[in-house]
Amino acid sequence: MQVVYSGRVQCVGFRYTAKSVASGYEVVGTIRNLPNGTVELIAEGSREELEAFRDGIRDSGLGHFIENEQVGWGEATNSFRGFEIVK
Repeated sequence: MQVVYSGRVQCVGFRYTAKSVASGYEVVGTIRNLPNGTVELIAEGSREELEAFRDGIRDSGLGHFIENEQVGWGEATNSFRGFEIVK
């Protein structure tokens, strides 16, 4: 799953909160700031866990910063170990 979040999603602890939320789900992947002011999340896991993770991010207090989520689905690459913030 790839999600690009837009809104006031940089400089508000978004990536660190998302990483913390990830520990409660069976997901692996990365999250990073993009130069255009959005945040990109790439995660792998079961569809059910991924959708619950997305809900968990919104419910963690970040929901009011998010104006839009562009969600894409693809095949897992199995190249992630854990969940990391990419700079």
